[in-house]
Amino acid sequence: MNRTDRAHVRRLAGVVLAVLFVLGAVATAEAQAPQRLDLRIDGVGSISAPLQIVLLLTLLSFLPAILVTMTCFTRIVIVFHFLRQALGTQEMPSNQILIGLALFLTMFVMAPTGDRIYDAAIAPALEGRVDLTEAMRRAVPPLRDFMLRQTREKDLALFVELGQVERPETPADLPMRVVIPAYVISELKTGFQMGFFLFVPFMLIDLVVSTTLLSMGMLQLPPAMISLPFKLLLFVMIDGWNLLVGSLVRSFL
Repeated sequence: MNRTDRAHVRRLAGVVLAVLFVLGAVATAEAQAPQRLDLRIDGVGSISAPLQIVLLLTLLSFLPAILVTMTCFTRIVIVFHFLRQALGTQEMPSNQILIGLALFLTMFVMAPTGDRIYDAAIAPALEGRVDLTEAMRRAVPPLRDFMLRQTREKDLALFVELGQVERPETPADLPMRVVIPAYVISELKTGFQMGFFLFVPFMLIDLVVSTTLLSMGMLQLPPAMISLPFKLLLFVMIDGWNLLVGSLVRSFL
């Protein structure tokens, strides 16, 4: 071992000893410090903390249903599914990528509504100015306003009739048991409409390729194998992701 190697070894040993010294000092200080555990859970409003924990866990079990039925997630996922089917790329992009993108787009679109809910309900409840019941009542109008902007009157009238609800004077008087299912079927219809318009240009490419192969007598060659590169080229050339995501977000504004 030459002189340079011995110098590197001494430096490394010095660093290791310094780290061990610091860890030992910290362990000694912790051992000498009085062990004290102060666990305190305060409730929000007049409801006790254990009951609020039970309510929170119950709410978390309904979180997937709330995410799917009361936000813009449904329309975005439907359009992404139709896009992948129209391109014919099978499992690319994967479900994880599409769902992840749909979740972030949902947070982006729902951010103004979330801010209104926080200012009107969550912040006053955390500060103790209102109880939990009043906070839940204040959180409903911003979410209902967002859902009503995307819901068709025909769908609202359907569930008002099925639920035997008196005709309200204003949309704000509609109960959520009417607004939520009407909003869901409106989102399904809108998503299928956007999916149809996505299919049209790619279907034309499939039709042209199939007709060309048939006229050339190449019956054994799958048309999808030839049309897929052309569809990908078209989608990339028009900057399809930018157009699609921009159209989806603007449809909620």
